[in-house]
Order: sequence, then structure tokens, then C-alpha cells
Amino acid sequence: MAGSQEIRTQIKSIQNTQKITKAMEMVAASKMRKAVGQMEKARPYANKISYVMSHLANAHAEYNSVYFEVREVKKRAYIVVSSDRGLCGGLNNNLFKKVIESTLENKKNEIDTSYSVFGNKAAGFFQRIGGEVISQSTQVGDQPKIEDLLGTIKSTIDKFISKDVDEVYVAYNKFFNTVSQIPTIDKILPISSNDEAIDKEYSHYWDYLYEPDAKEVLESLFVRFIESLTYRAVVENIASEQASRMVAMKSSSDNASDLIDELQIIYNKNRQAAITQEISEIISGASAL
Repeated sequence: MAGSQEIRTQIKSIQNTQKITKAMEMVAASKMRKAVGQMEKARPYANKISYVMSHLANAHAEYNSVYFEVREVKKRAYIVVSSDRGLCGGLNNNLFKKVIESTLENKKNEIDTSYSVFGNKAAGFFQRIGGEVISQSTQVGDQPKIEDLLGTIKSTIDKFISKDVDEVYVAYNKFFNTVSQIPTIDKILPISSNDEAIDKEYSHYWDYLYEPDAKEVLESLFVRFIESLTYRAVVENIASEQASRMVAMKSSSDNASDLIDELQIIYNKNRQAAITQEISEIISGASAL
């Protein structure tokens, strides 16, 4: 029965692991619901301010901002949003793969690349590959506040204003549903109009009246716009992280159940073989007498 004892020990070990993965699945499901709620609150604000930017980009304002300045692209910056923890399937790796593909395309066109990162996974990844990291923020938590992100956002905006970089993109996992998270790269600087729905609805764009003056109002608004897009990317990525972790832990639990069933069959066969052998020995001994 030595072999059977080893199998029983292995089954017990897998059952203990399964308890952990099931608990992690339940925790991830709870966190996902909260993260999706936070994401759904951030989306309307980001959509509305994008709506306003679409008009400002096409209006003839009395003040022309550097945030709309289109330059020859010699260097691009990417704000890469990742998770702080692992065990969430291929979520981070899929995003990093998309960013690296974009980086290689830049290199082919003789465009330099730099990165601002959110999350331990992105920080560790770009440290390993040797990318130029402008700034980084880690441990932002499951319910980040915009104040926690401002340092990294500002350092990236400053690079654009000082013309150290000519374009800025934000890379994150966009939450589509529980089982689908899409690696996404959106351009955020220079600001441009890309809202096709607005283009179809209106044949013209309007400007606004500014108080106290256009420069003061617009500069503040443009910064808030970049902050809102980055914040939305962060909360979208958090929702994607929790959904991906929930699915990964469920898959682990299901695989553990399958493995336990297989080992249980092997254990029963071994036990049956051992009992059959003992009965045969007893019958043989009785026949000898």
C-alpha cells in the first residue's frame, strides 16, 4: 500500500491548494465588482471631457495651446498600466507584447521610446529589458485616487511640453467583459479630435466663452483631460486584472478537481489490486492446508 499512501498524500496536497484557489477566486470576484463600479463611474466623466476636447480641437480658440501642437515625431512616450500582483493569467504579458511590438515599429522608423509605468509588473519588466523609464508608481491599490497618480502623469506631460517627447500614448487592458480584456494603446498627446460620432452629428464646431481668460482656463482643462484619461486607464486595468485573476483561479480550481478525480481512480485501482492480491494469498494458503 506504499504507492497508495503516496497518492493519498498527493490528493490531500492538491485539495489544500484547491481551497486556496477557490478562496482567491471569491476574493477576486468581490474585488472585480467594486472595480467595475469604479470604472463605470470614471467612464462618463472621461467621455464627456473627451466630447469637449473634440470641439476645442476643431474650434478656432483665441489661445493656441502646446497640448495641440503636432510635431515631427522623434520620440514617443508610453504610459504603461500594469498590475502590482501576478496570478492573473496572461494579462500583463499580453499588454507588454503589444507595447514591445509598437516599440519595435518605432525603432524601425528611427523613433526613440520612453516609458512611464504604473504597477510592479511593468516596473520589473522594463527594468529587465532596459527601457528608458521616465517615472513609475507602484502599489496604487485596488481603489486608487487621482492624487496617487499625479506625479507620474505630470512628469510625462512635462516631457511633452519641454519637447523631449513628441507624442504620448497610454497602454492598458480595456475591460470588455469578465472573460475578455483587450490590450489597448490610446494616443493622448497631442490632443486631437477623433470622435466620429460628433463629426457625423455636427457639421460645425463651436468655441466657448472663457473667464477670466482662455489661457488660464484651457491650460487647466487640458491637464485635467490627460489626468482623466490616465485615471480611466488605471481603473479599467484594475477591473481587467480582477476579472482575469478570477478566471485564472477558477481554471486552477477546475484543473485541481480533474487531477483529484484522476488520482482517485488510480488510488482505487491500486487499492483494489492490493485487496485482490491479499484475497488470492488467503485462498492459496487455505488450499494448501
